[in-house]
Amino acid sequence: MSVMDVLRPALININGRIYRRNTVKEEHYEEEEDLSNMETQEREELLDDETCDSYYIEQTDRGYRCAIDVPSALYKYIIGKKGETRRRLEFDTKTSISIPKQGVEGQIVITGSQKAAVSSAVTRVEVLVESFRKKQPFTHFLSFPLNDPKIQEGFLRFKDEVLLQCSQDYGVEESIFQNPAKLHLTIGTLTLLNDMEVQKACAYLQECESFIRDIAEGKSLLLEVAGIEYMNDDPAMVDVLYAKVNMKDGSNRLQMIADRLVEHFVSAGLMVREWDRVKLHGTVMNTLFRKDSAVKETGGAGRQTTSQREAFDARNILKVRGSSLYYQEFLSMYPKMCLKKTI
Repeated sequence: MSVMDVLRPALININGRIYRRNTVKEEHYEEEEDLSNMETQEREELLDDETCDSYYIEQTDRGYRCAIDVPSALYKYIIGKKGETRRRLEFDTKTSISIPKQGVEGQIVITGSQKAAVSSAVTRVEVLVESFRKKQPFTHFLSFPLNDPKIQEGFLRFKDEVLLQCSQDYGVEESIFQNPAKLHLTIGTLTLLNDMEVQKACAYLQECESFIRDIAEGKSLLLEVAGIEYMNDDPAMVDVLYAKVNMKDGSNRLQMIADRLVEHFVSAGLMVREWDRVKLHGTVMNTLFRKDSAVKETGGAGRQTTSQREAFDARNILKVRGSSLYYQEFLSMYPKMCLKKTI
């Protein structure tokens, strides 16, 4: 650990409270293990001695009690291998921690004779939950649908032209094109681990309508879907090809709405900020869509994984379409958001 790591450690924001994470060497375990040593490997220290105020701690005849909503998918990280993490938490905080059975959604209940002890245990559980939530794959994404018939027709013309002129190029085939009914602008990704969190996200989505209406001034937004670009720095080895999207009037209102949406969901703890601003783009070709015939023959879904994906040569595609509007139509829309589950 360097001196700078000690003086400027990483911070975690949990429900408006700031915690410091000591830099440690991260260990990797097999999937079947419960990562029971993670608490000692990533020991969190409070920046102050104030009691936890994120949850209501009630007084009972036997002491104090606090119930925490935790998705069942994260129980194992609090239990630890053979229950080691839970026992250590209980020993260190002089509390009792009751966890529902694996796969059963419910609340983790912490009880103790002292309110400060219960508060300390709640804080430690919160830190564990926040830490391991970040390690879960995302389950949903927030997007603006590009499902106008004119947009879909333009996309299909683009697809036909590419297959006609570039099908002999390396990696170019029909299966890597987006489904026209699923064209969209991705705003951000979320990890929603149970129905309660999905409902919470939907509620926050409805709250966004007011500021979207203000930014859009209550009017439809005229979008221009023009030109294509690739994600990486080598046009001969591309995984994602996307359509560039701009406001027809040259304003940045759509960008403002997208950035404000991310800010809203990040503040609610439902989304992790990855970039300073949202990159507005509509994916038209993605090698993750590529059908793997070997997998399909064995009865699998046929989709390739990230590690298996095979890039394609986009140089001729960019020459054919890169300098012109390949969607000749404009999309007139009042921004409608869509929260979708990933497949």
